[in-house]
Amino acid sequence: MSWITTPLTEELLRGALELERTGQGVQPHRLPARARAQGDGQVAMAEAQPSGVRLVFRTRATAVELDALRTKPAYEGAPPRPDGLYELLVDGEPAGRSSVDGGNVVLMDMATGSADLRPGPVGTVRFTGLPARDKRVEIWLPHNEMTLLVALRTDAPVEPVPAGDRRVWLHHGSSISQGSDAAGPTTTWPALAARLGGVDLINLGLSGSALLDPFTARAMRDAPADLISVKIGINLVNHDMMRLRAFTAAVHGFLDTLREGHPATPLLVVSPLLCPMHENTPGPSAFDFSQLSEGRLRFQAAGDPAETAAGKLTLTVVREELARIVRERGADDPQLYYLDGRELYGEADHAELPLPDDLHPDAATHRRVGERFAELAFGKGGPFGE
Repeated sequence: MSWITTPLTEELLRGALELERTGQGVQPHRLPARARAQGDGQVAMAEAQPSGVRLVFRTRATAVELDALRTKPAYEGAPPRPDGLYELLVDGEPAGRSSVDGGNVVLMDMATGSADLRPGPVGTVRFTGLPARDKRVEIWLPHNEMTLLVALRTDAPVEPVPAGDRRVWLHHGSSISQGSDAAGPTTTWPALAARLGGVDLINLGLSGSALLDPFTARAMRDAPADLISVKIGINLVNHDMMRLRAFTAAVHGFLDTLREGHPATPLLVVSPLLCPMHENTPGPSAFDFSQLSEGRLRFQAAGDPAETAAGKLTLTVVREELARIVRERGADDPQLYYLDGRELYGEADHAELPLPDDLHPDAATHRRVGERFAELAFGKGGPFGE
């Protein structure tokens, strides 16, 4: 087989706000350098996990190889996590999935907060047997592993797909939006919703980091977008990040910043999905290590419900305040909308599909949330409907 190596450039990548060129390869970033410089280690890890980032090109190639260096998290005392997946779409249809070997491992001790980096080699993901015709090829990168792209090889030339063929949907949320326990990168709920809605996704779901950070708001302000959504609440509660007075001001500030760059873009504010442990009990969330050796890490609410009177946040408080803010701002902003997250995942859903760790949805729930969001947001009469 005669391979053609194609440089990895911005024209071939969708879903990243910036590409960093290093001595080893190209690092896709979901936040620009200025934002990364203002965040902490959790932000740095989450944004470098390329949820929603994919290579997109046209080719007649029947074989594709991608060299990549992954950095995979692992947890002291727990079994190894499943490998991150690279998923192939051909003309929009699933056509294969695989993982790379080797790579770095970051071993974290959840009890002490320490982390130890164990370096490893570059690996290769390979897809063969593709139809020998002109086609649109997408390779979706793992949503839960830091990924450095090293080389792209094909057995026929490739060309970029020009941008602008679809509306761009810019979304920000927590680990649930990043993908948490989804089955793969194309089946996180935002990826599913984007496919059903026929839009081009930029996913700023940042695990543990949907905290109304001004640097995230500025990154979204400056990013291209035809549609914008922000899912607000769960991280603020489970980090016990702020009281109601600060929350209200921070939401207004975040929305004000978005409107500086996107004054008339449809903007949807989404409140939290149902999470019973924090509906009426404030944060923080605490780790339950009792089943860690079996590969199960659970969470529990560590706050005191009585403290809501002093302004501590619960999901119920967050939803009520978000609805009020959107209602009042909407008098002067007709393109501002609100969606109660319990319409995506509520009490009946929890009875059927409970949260496995009491905080994050499983793969089946991601599918349900994605399908419902597509219907409510992109469907007829929805804020993103055409």
